[in-house]
Amino acid sequence: MKSDIVSLVRDTLVKAGSTFREDKKEAYKKAIRTEQNEQARWVLQTVLDNAEAAEKNLSPLCDDTGIPHLVLEVGPDCSVSGRMLDDIREGVRQGLRTLPGRPMGIMGDDSSRIDQSGGLNPDSAGVEPAPILLRRCEENVIRLHILMFGGGPAIRAKTYRVFHKHNTQVVLDEIVNWAKEGVAQLGCSPCTLAVGVGRSHFEAASMMLQAQADGRYDVQSEMEQEITRRVNEANIGPLGLGGNTSVIATFMKVGPQRASGVRIVCVRPTCCFEPRIATVVLS
Repeated sequence: MKSDIVSLVRDTLVKAGSTFREDKKEAYKKAIRTEQNEQARWVLQTVLDNAEAAEKNLSPLCDDTGIPHLVLEVGPDCSVSGRMLDDIREGVRQGLRTLPGRPMGIMGDDSSRIDQSGGLNPDSAGVEPAPILLRRCEENVIRLHILMFGGGPAIRAKTYRVFHKHNTQVVLDEIVNWAKEGVAQLGCSPCTLAVGVGRSHFEAASMMLQAQADGRYDVQSEMEQEITRRVNEANIGPLGLGGNTSVIATFMKVGPQRASGVRIVCVRPTCCFEPRIATVVLS
């Protein structure tokens, strides 16, 4: 069982880092058909061509191969052991070496890792995954989502409070404003906007991660469609060249809320290659 889990996780990480899902490919094809700006249309086609070449060769979609973020779903009669978590981590390590991931891990103590004086770990597997997010699912399986998070979207992301004033539109307005700013500064667009709304900064960020794990390009809520439409109206366009395709889609997840005057919102303008995601059933 150990070798099965390790190899499944390894192959899933490689797939996440090298492959567009089918609904994302179709979303790009649709955007290419509807984009009026010739330069923007060329960017969209180039991104899609790059993705198809990466999938064929199982090579990284981008030089920034990303930090692994894991969402583990557990069915009602399933259990996760410490040994299984060890196997998952080993699979991630092997996947980073196979992809290969770009060596980005910084060595040393806390201070050295912050200021980068500890030096670069030359091993691709030195890139530690983020803490695993665990959640329940209805099916009686253990399912793992692997997402590879690049640095550019992290720089342009924002997690902060919004005074909602008992009006959902106030929150949506703030999301759109943050997204316009982030997309314009990101550069490697068009984006998929990932949005989480929670009661704390941790919860909002976890909702943002789950929004990417659950999001579909071919299924969009009214709020998701509104955010996408309004950001696209800003005419930022792919690579900031103008056009009506600044955002391909929005993935939004709203968690439980408290009786309070604020909502904590997390907005991540993912790059043109994100969400880089693949999913596997482990048992």
